[in-house]
Amino acid sequence: MTKTAALYQIESLIRQRGEISFAALRAELEVSPATLKRYLAYLRDQLGAPIVYDRGANSYRLAGDALPRGSARHELPGLWFTERELYSLLSAYQVLSGIDGNGMLSRHLQPLLERIHHLLGPGGEHEARGLMKRVKLISSAGRPTPSAFFERVGEALMRRRRLHLRYHTRGRNEVSEREVSPQRLVHYRATWYLDAWCHSRERLLRFALDAVRQARVLETRAKEVAMKQVQAEMDAGYGIYAGGQPQWATLAFTPQAATWISREQWHPQQQGRWLDDGGYELKLPYADETELVMDLLRQGEQVKVMAPAALAERVRQRLLLAAQQYALPAEPAGPVGPAGSAGPA
Repeated sequence: MTKTAALYQIESLIRQRGEISFAALRAELEVSPATLKRYLAYLRDQLGAPIVYDRGANSYRLAGDALPRGSARHELPGLWFTERELYSLLSAYQVLSGIDGNGMLSRHLQPLLERIHHLLGPGGEHEARGLMKRVKLISSAGRPTPSAFFERVGEALMRRRRLHLRYHTRGRNEVSEREVSPQRLVHYRATWYLDAWCHSRERLLRFALDAVRQARVLETRAKEVAMKQVQAEMDAGYGIYAGGQPQWATLAFTPQAATWISREQWHPQQQGRWLDDGGYELKLPYADETELVMDLLRQGEQVKVMAPAALAERVRQRLLLAAQQYALPAEPAGPVGPAGSAGPA
């Protein structure tokens, strides 16, 4: 048993039993007296656990009313959680592990899940497993990221090291070598992105992790970019496409769509107001029209672009092209009968 596991076990035994003797703790942990004394001292002196020795009962318990028998409070080293908070953590675990279909995050979060089950005890563990069946995350179609690349990017991000990437740029269908300084990870619509300072372009760029062909962590320190600058440059426009001077789009939604559109956040800086006919006007910034046009097409006849004219024209062209996909084929002309008739009756 590792030291961390032993510390959790001691806390759990005291919580569940209210009080427990030194001999009983030794038997449960299967450690020497000296090792158990070190664990108890570490819990009290380093982690602040309110564990005291009761000479009268010849046992260990929790001081005062901090954790009386049957209490709904649980201790993790350095942190306190209520039972409700532990169940909230379980729900958060489900959401985080469900972000990636190939389980990149859930594999790393598994120790946390096991620890929560341990703290809840046998009965609580059964309820926890039931709860996990009642939390379901349905993700839209995404592009999977190889676990090895995800982990290397995460390592470079946390250690503040540069990355050497072999990257496929889809628009130009080119593969290039890049040295970048990672600034933050972004998960957007079932896909992972890396915001990083590109040392060849000398500016901030956004890289889709599924387009990475190779990734290697370098020992060179990463260039630090203020997070305010990252947010200003990468989050100014609508959607995932960043860079360039933002423009403002004015959208008018029908009364049928207004009810839910008025409650949606399309962009943190959006501005909205109700129209006299019961419709809803939404204004938002965008740096690149690509994703905004795609989302407007999904709204169909429920939205009209009021400004700018270039965006409205772009949506109109896309709708015409879409309509052509469903154009009915022209009916072939029938045989011509005598005196110009269309054939026999």
